[in-house]
Amino acid sequence: MALMTYSPISSDWPCQVKTPGSYDWERSAAKWLRELVPARYASYPALIRHPVLLARHAQIQVQNEVRVARTALQTARAELPALGLPESVIEHTIKLYAAEVLQLQHIARSVRAVSQALAESSTARVGH
Repeated sequence: MALMTYSPISSDWPCQVKTPGSYDWERSAAKWLRELVPARYASYPALIRHPVLLARHAQIQVQNEVRVARTALQTARAELPALGLPESVIEHTIKLYAAEVLQLQHIARSVRAVSQALAESSTARVGH
């Protein structure tokens, strides 16, 4: 198989995933992607056999997690006081949600980078 022209050298490429075109890189990508989806998906044959499909599902999963974290952040100040929480806990929780949104956005960019590389690898195999 020819080496890919895709270069993952960016801050978005996950350190757990080998460079595209290197030995066993797709397996490292699939392993990393499985950690991002609910455990029950690990047993679905289609997702096991097709890392590009797993990547698609991981993208959807992470996009939804970003939405959840944003909603939690946007509603915290209005809804948490009704739970009887001290102001210090509310402030800490808001900071937690804000940090989580940033982390999830980074993960989403990483998943997109891996997805693109897997799609290009899959296309290259089909073409040869």
